[in-house]
Amino acid sequence: MPDAAIVVLAGTDSPAELGRVVNALQTAQEFDEAGDDVEIIFDGAGTQWVPELKDDNHDYHDLYAGLTDLMSACHYCANAYDVADEIEASSADQLDEYEGHPSIRSLVADGYEVITY
Repeated sequence: MPDAAIVVLAGTDSPAELGRVVNALQTAQEFDEAGDDVEIIFDGAGTQWVPELKDDNHDYHDLYAGLTDLMSACHYCANAYDVADEIEASSADQLDEYEGHPSIRSLVADGYEVITY
């Protein structure tokens, strides 16, 4: 079984970016349903999605809510995009493995396929 790390870099500024985050979540769901190890990492502008999708009224809240145990976010970027408090209140861990950011290298070293959206 393949291991996958889904990295969400898309911000919240356009409908195209909404499409990217939905594709990321659906891909993660497919891996999870197949019994594969999968992680979802919100990084860069992607950290803005956590408070957006956490909202019960968001169209894709249910998809997000079904995957929260697989999610983490970049510590540095959560602060840079002013969403650290919202992420802290979510179930997503804040990663700061390499200079305040998630370590993509360690995922690769552990055999994860890294897929970016």
